[in-house]
Amino acid sequence: MNVKIAEDWKELLAPEFEKPYFKTLTDFVKEEYATQQIFPRGSNIFRAFDKCPVEKLKVVIIGQDPYHGEGQANGLCFSVADGVPFPPSLKNIFQEINTDTGAQIPTSGNLDRWAEQGVLLLNSVLTVRAHMAASHANHGWEQFTDAVVRAIAERKEGIVYMLWGSYAQRKGAIADPQRNFILKAVHPSPLSAYRGFFGCRHFSKANEYLQSIGKEPIVW
Repeated sequence: MNVKIAEDWKELLAPEFEKPYFKTLTDFVKEEYATQQIFPRGSNIFRAFDKCPVEKLKVVIIGQDPYHGEGQANGLCFSVADGVPFPPSLKNIFQEINTDTGAQIPTSGNLDRWAEQGVLLLNSVLTVRAHMAASHANHGWEQFTDAVVRAIAERKEGIVYMLWGSYAQRKGAIADPQRNFILKAVHPSPLSAYRGFFGCRHFSKANEYLQSIGKEPIVW
């Protein structure tokens, strides 16, 4: 796995790339791409970082696993490529944005536009076998993305963390609520969205906070 990742992230995460677990992870992922159908395509594994350099970072959203359906995963959590139907969680995210901010529900589920404004859309696990949810869990990705969250927490402040569901909340627990803005809600999946994701108003709250510290709000 030739790590192609934005330069400032590469610098920040350089120690991780030298650790034994990352070598083991790299070997596993290379073998999987060589022998199985894996999502996202290899060039998009680190796309969340490439689209949102460290210097632009304003918001962190944590997902769990890439979509495992044909043509869905594009390297950003919750995001799908142009022309791909919205998965249920993304549909609920757009519904909440519409209710919260009045923004129209978009025609594309490609969230590049968020990433380019400083939203890191970080899955905990960055690859998956086709049609096999969580098939690349527990192979080292979680250790790597924990290190990403830790590096952000140690070096950046004034960041909005949107932590949806208990998994994301555990992963984001390292962020200091005194130095950042932590927003928590249930996961936007249809199983839980009606228990507190709808009505959480995270998108307007994030923008109010960003403006309060002199940053440009996100156009959701």
